[in-house]
Amino acid sequence: MTWQRILDWAQTHYRERTFTKDERIPARPGLLYLLHRGAVRLVGSARESAASPASLPDGNEETFLGFVGAGQPFEIVAQSPFTLQAFAHVEQTSVVWMYWHDLDNWPHFRWEILDAFRRQHQRKLIWLSTLGQRQTIDRLLGFITLLVEEHGEPSEGGYYLPFPLTHAQIGSAIGSTRVTVTRLMGKLRQRGEISIVGDNLICLPTPNGQLRSSVAELQLLSEDDPDDDADLADLDSDADVDRDVDS
Repeated sequence: MTWQRILDWAQTHYRERTFTKDERIPARPGLLYLLHRGAVRLVGSARESAASPASLPDGNEETFLGFVGAGQPFEIVAQSPFTLQAFAHVEQTSVVWMYWHDLDNWPHFRWEILDAFRRQHQRKLIWLSTLGQRQTIDRLLGFITLLVEEHGEPSEGGYYLPFPLTHAQIGSAIGSTRVTVTRLMGKLRQRGEISIVGDNLICLPTPNGQLRSSVAELQLLSEDDPDDDADLADLDSDADVDRDVDS
């Protein structure tokens, strides 16, 4: 009921807007945003400075920071020299915006919002621990598992991420390249760790019908895989291949 009252309030005060796929959401620091429908993609980039080496043309590329699902809040924090942006990830993404003091109209809902941000913070801590893994394949599987745990929907034999995600976006999130992600995704599919369903959507097979509850409990096979020792060395060569392909 509270959510419906908020939607009615937002429509009355012209605080709701619908976006098309990949349209930038003009979010501003200091405002609170609530996702009514669809999915929002958060990305970040470092502002290019005069001190940035000219030999690093990709230094200000966007980095995928995660999704916001329906019913969840988000905000954009101004933190120089970084720029955070929000994009509609699917068609008909509907966003409600308000000032924080507007929550005084719904005191109980304020606590729900704060609790949602607390859970998001905990997920980010797990994400950071995943990014600390030395092997690229460990970071990749941990990253996929986190996304599916948070946003996954059930399918036959597993849970799948309902939003499409490119290999370039995945690479930006785990500190790798599109070429490396493509190769390692193939390796994970061969192992049966992941599968692809529907319109190129990533699925985590779950023989027991349940997702693993923590990325820290993942038992990866990569420790004894000799190919994984080459992952870090592949980064430099794959970056060159990426530039050749893109050009």
